[in-house]
Amino acid sequence: MPGVVPSPNVWEHPDVYELENLAVDRGGRIEEAVRAVRDWAGADVLDVGCGTGFHLPRFAVTARTVTGVEPHPPLLRRALARVAGLPGARVLHGSAAALPLPDASVDVVHARWAYFFGPGCEPGLAELDRVVRRGGAAFVVDNDASRSTVGRWFSRTVPGWDQLAVDRFFARRGWERTSLDVAWEFERREDLEAVARIEFGPRLAAELLAEHEGLRVDYAVVVRSKRF
Repeated sequence: MPGVVPSPNVWEHPDVYELENLAVDRGGRIEEAVRAVRDWAGADVLDVGCGTGFHLPRFAVTARTVTGVEPHPPLLRRALARVAGLPGARVLHGSAAALPLPDASVDVVHARWAYFFGPGCEPGLAELDRVVRRGGAAFVVDNDASRSTVGRWFSRTVPGWDQLAVDRFFARRGWERTSLDVAWEFERREDLEAVARIEFGPRLAAELLAEHEGLRVDYAVVVRSKRF
């Protein structure tokens, strides 16, 4: 779709990315941070860039309705299969900059590691202003490249990433920032290695993993929130 930035990790390796989704934040600290600002129980929830729909069933447990929006057709098909038969859940083809939803139609928006928010992505934020009802909230969950082992690895992969510039971009637009310490926690070393390869590339992943033993990797994240 026009304006969509590819995400090679999940677009090209959805099965490995599923392992990453299962491994990250097993303690649920991200969900706790979201609920502390605006619980999705009884709400109409939108997951932007939902990928294979990993988070949709979790929201659907207590939400009134859940809508996933995904631009990449192969992932869209996986997400549709994931929510098939799940009451109140649907998946639509669309992008952050062109959400296929009416004005003021959702209460909670979730976007996790979708890489379409930040400097230069004002159209996506404008769409949130359009679709979120008064009293609702939007959340953008992303890496904190300024600290943690995963943050350092991310910085080596994207050396031009400017964490301060991203933070300032959101702050100027009224977003609040919550820093969290979570982790990747894998059951098998080969799963950690597979995820590292899709996130950091085979050569760098080999270097990074040679420096890191075990199944756990500390991970700093940012939960950005905006009330409407």
